[in-house]
Amino acid sequence: MARKHDGSPVTVLGLGLMGQALAGAFLRKGHATTVWNRTASKAERLVAQGAKLAGSVRDAAAASPLVVICVSDHEVVGGLLEQLDDVLDGKVVVNLSSGTSAQARDLAARAARRGGALLDGAIMAVPDEVGSKDVAVVYSGSRAAFDAYEPVLRDLAEATYLGEDHGLSSLYEVAVMPLMWGILNGFLHGAAMLGAVNVNASAFAPIAEQAIGSATRWLAGYARQIDEGVFPPVDVSIDLHRAEMQHVVAESEALGVNAELPKFIRAMADRAVAAGHGGESYPAMIELFRAPG
Repeated sequence: MARKHDGSPVTVLGLGLMGQALAGAFLRKGHATTVWNRTASKAERLVAQGAKLAGSVRDAAAASPLVVICVSDHEVVGGLLEQLDDVLDGKVVVNLSSGTSAQARDLAARAARRGGALLDGAIMAVPDEVGSKDVAVVYSGSRAAFDAYEPVLRDLAEATYLGEDHGLSSLYEVAVMPLMWGILNGFLHGAAMLGAVNVNASAFAPIAEQAIGSATRWLAGYARQIDEGVFPPVDVSIDLHRAEMQHVVAESEALGVNAELPKFIRAMADRAVAAGHGGESYPAMIELFRAPG
């Protein structure tokens, strides 16, 4: 595929908050943008900005060589592809809807049967951040399709190609979700503890942000240990982490705060210690996550 120049026509199927943000970013970058949504009224603001509203999903897909789909999940994407049998030939479909890696591979096969090349993508951002170079979208699938449309995709966010396996981007997306929930649940637990002694969450937030920043700086070193399978205690051993976990449990209980989360974390550490990892660094806990529960 030839590399597409700036201003290449684009179609966006699905105009929820993220779909509207995607279409808006394309419009701001000068792309002729066709949009479609089951509820046509959601396109009004985009039409006012210059988008063309298609009367059907088939008309929308036929209007552009690049078709971006952002709907609720992969099952809905599959339903849309079923309606596009004779209009996908030679087109590139970019799926930015959430789902599993197996579903992404199935969608790629469905698109291929209709003559289209599919890129599966995962947006590592919220709608308001689309169009910023500070956020990223990861893509997997057809290398030729990514290379052809990389300049267009970079009008949405930093574009990172992961590989030919169509399921990789969905797998990255679901891998990031536990990270997000872990941070958020940890913040909520800490805010509940401090709130028990009348400290506002707003006072805790900047301290929490500093702690999160420190933790992110550990990741590259921890990743090397995981990849190498060797876990020297270069900072704090699991034994010492476990002792601190017990302090969190005891403090939570003393404050009348729900201690289920720190007790669960401590129980994981107990299992790691029982398996002989107590003197190793925290990344040795990966062995518990690799094993079925």
